[in-house]
Amino acid sequence: MKMTRRQMILGSAATLSLWTAGGLPGLSLARAADVKTLKISHQFPSQGDFRNDLCKRFGAEVEKRTNGALKFQVYPGSSLMKTEAQFNAVEMGALDLTLYPLPYAAGHVRELGIGLMPGLVTSYANATAWRNADIGKALVQLLDAKGIVMLSWVWQAGGVASRPRAIVEPADAKDLKIRGGSRAMDRMLEAAGASVISLPSNELYADMQTGVMDAALTSSTSLMSFKLDEVSKFLTAPSHEAAYWFMLNGLLMSKDSFNQLSKAQQDVIRQVGAEMDPYDVQGAEADDRSVAAVYGKAGAKVVSLDKATVQKWREIARNSAWKDYAAQTKDCARFLKLAQQVQA
Repeated sequence: MKMTRRQMILGSAATLSLWTAGGLPGLSLARAADVKTLKISHQFPSQGDFRNDLCKRFGAEVEKRTNGALKFQVYPGSSLMKTEAQFNAVEMGALDLTLYPLPYAAGHVRELGIGLMPGLVTSYANATAWRNADIGKALVQLLDAKGIVMLSWVWQAGGVASRPRAIVEPADAKDLKIRGGSRAMDRMLEAAGASVISLPSNELYADMQTGVMDAALTSSTSLMSFKLDEVSKFLTAPSHEAAYWFMLNGLLMSKDSFNQLSKAQQDVIRQVGAEMDPYDVQGAEADDRSVAAVYGKAGAKVVSLDKATVQKWREIARNSAWKDYAAQTKDCARFLKLAQQVQA
């Protein structure tokens, strides 16, 4: 059959339309192959927790700046893998990214215990100064040697949810079963006369509910998002002026996954990661302000700390937690000295 000029023109136009729309099979497959989806895992709830929102915001902004070449799937609530497994998975290249409390990994990398050292960090200004200080550079180098890229520094202050009584003075902790959140916190609590329990934040509710645990120290965000107000009678809330519990969470990326990206994509990821730090501080401070109202509404008695009381805890920590940490490795001793030099 002989094709007319009109049929030839229409056929060419249809072919061009398919190409420009990405409709030809070969082109669709090529474009699909150019899109890379990375997985972000964390232990925090999907609703009402700014840490999950931070992961989603990070992913959306990187996707936007890479014109869709990089996409992200966020897995909250340890739905992809158990909390404790996430650090090793990133280290080994089995997981792309995690938002992870660094002290949780201190059993594997002892120096990371510096991320929840009672009384060491005194304010958010002091905490955020770590990134560009010598202690921040030392932490980045340590993680890099372990195959991990640190993208964001997520600092949070915290308080105490308790059942038998409010924990304000060190003497209030005596004979109670308390979760501190790190080995360093545990050493301080033991020095104050408490028994310690080690659990990730997403397992606190059940042990508080059944009475296995009398009290838990955790971030203001976790105090609310894990609904500990439902199983507590007292809250010792952090204040803008006085807190001894500051934890460092990191948005961590596998170096294996990072090295598979182009230089331009790596630059975008680092840039967006750094831009998340102010969002973290805003979210953490907002939750510090909200937590007292949430617990008060639930019927808990809310108390707060003053500087004199924090100083009592700090002295106990200095003679227990700080000494224990510094004695573990030479780098632990070095990290502690570097952290004490941070001015803000």
